Amino acid sequence: MKVLVSFFNRIMQRYLPDPFIFVIILTFVVFGLGLIFTDNGPYQMVQHWGNGFWGLLSFTMQMVLVLLTGHVLASSYIFKKGLGALASYAKTPGQAIVIVTIVSMIASLINWGFGLVIGALFAKELAKRVKNVDYRLLIASAYSGFLVWHGGISGSVPLTIATPGHFTENLIGVVPTSETIFSTYNIVIVLGLIIIIPIINRLSMPSKEQTITVDPALLQDDIQAATIEKAALTPADKLENSKLISLLIGLLGLVFLFYYFANNGFKLNLDIVNFLFLFLGILFHGTPKQFLDAVLNAVKGTSGIIVQFPFYAGLMGMMTTSGLAMVISDAFIAISNDFTFPMLTFISAGIVNFFVPSGGGQWAVQGPIMLEAATQIGASLPKTAMAVAWGDAWTNMIQPFWALPALAIAGLKAKDIMGYLVMVLIVSGIVISLGFLFF
Repeated sequence: MKVLVSFFNRIMQRYLPDPFIFVIILTFVVFGLGLIFTDNGPYQMVQHWGNGFWGLLSFTMQMVLVLLTGHVLASSYIFKKGLGALASYAKTPGQAIVIVTIVSMIASLINWGFGLVIGALFAKELAKRVKNVDYRLLIASAYSGFLVWHGGISGSVPLTIATPGHFTENLIGVVPTSETIFSTYNIVIVLGLIIIIPIINRLSMPSKEQTITVDPALLQDDIQAATIEKAALTPADKLENSKLISLLIGLLGLVFLFYYFANNGFKLNLDIVNFLFLFLGILFHGTPKQFLDAVLNAVKGTSGIIVQFPFYAGLMGMMTTSGLAMVISDAFIAISNDFTFPMLTFISAGIVNFFVPSGGGQWAVQGPIMLEAATQIGASLPKTAMAVAWGDAWTNMIQPFWALPALAIAGLKAKDIMGYLVMVLIVSGIVISLGFLFF
C-alpha cells in the first residue's frame, strides 16, 4: 500500500498542475472532444462555452460563503475549544487519520457543505495537537469523507426525485427516499465505505522519513483584538466594539433558525448552513470589529473559487449543449444489460463528473438519458438514479473542483493530497460497483 501511495504521490507532485491550469486543460479537452464526437463546429463550441460561463454565479457565491463563514467560525475561541476537545481523543498519527476520516464522513452524510468545511477545520486542529502526523494525508483524509455525501440526507439527486413536480417525474414518478437514501443497497455502500476508507487512509501513512509535518504555529489564525483606551473611543468605535450589537443581531439570526427548523425539520441546505455559520460567527466573536477582522483574514482564501468556478460553468455549457454528455452516456448504454446497467451507469457518471462537477447539473444533463435507457433495458429506476448520484460523488476524489475549499483552509495545493486520494478512488470504486451489482 505504501509503495503504491508513494508512486501516486510522485506522479501527482510531478504532473498535476494548479487547479486553475487543470480546468483550462479540461476546457480544451472538452472543446476537442466536442469537435470529434458531435456535429458542432469550432464556432458553435465557443458559443456553448461562453453562454454557459456565468451559469454558476449563484452557486459560486454560496461556495465562497461556505469557505468564508466556516473560516470565521473556526477562528472564534468557542469553536476552537470545541474542535480542540474532540481532537484531544487522537493520541497517535494513525488515530488522527482514522478520526478525521470518520468525522468528515458523518458530517458529509448530514450535509455536504458542512462536511467539506468541518473536515478541513478539524484536520487543522488535529495537526496542531498530534505530533508526527503527515499534514497532507490528514487533509486528504478529511476530504475523502466527502465521498459519501450523495448517499446522505443532503444528496441532491434522491431529494430531487422525491419532490413532486421534479423535471423527470414523467419518467420515474415521485420516488420516496426509502427507495434511494434508505434502500438496502445504499446503506450497504455507505457502511462499507465508512468501514473501509478510514482503513485505507490509515494504511496510506508514509514512513517516518517521508512524513511531512507542519509547525503548529503556522496553523494559528487567531484574530487579535486591538487595544484601545476606552477614553479614546469615538461613538463609531463604541459601536464597532459593542458586544450588545453582536448579541442582538446574532440572536435575531438564531430566532429565524429556530423558526426554520420548527417548520421544516432538520432539513439542511447550503443557504441554511451558511446562515448558521454566519450568525454563530457573529455571536462567537463577541464584537462587530472582531468579526470583521476574522472576515478579512478568511476572504483571502476564496480567490480560487471565484476565478475557477466560471470556467467549470463553461465546461458544463459545452458538455450539455453540444450533446457530448449524451454521447458518453450512450456509449455505456450500448454495452449494458439489466444486471450491469446500474454499475455501468455509475462509471459513466464518474466520467461525466470530471466535466460537469455539480450534482444537480449532472442530473439535469445525464438523468433523463439514463432513465429512458433503464426503462428500455428493464433496470431499476431508483437504483439508476442513485448510480448517477454515486458516480458524481466518486470521481470528486481526484477532481480539484470540490477540493478547493478544503485546500484553501489547509493552505495546500491539489497535488499535495491527490496522490493519497487515488487509492481512495480505486477502492471506493470497487466497493460502490459491487454494491450496485449484488444488492
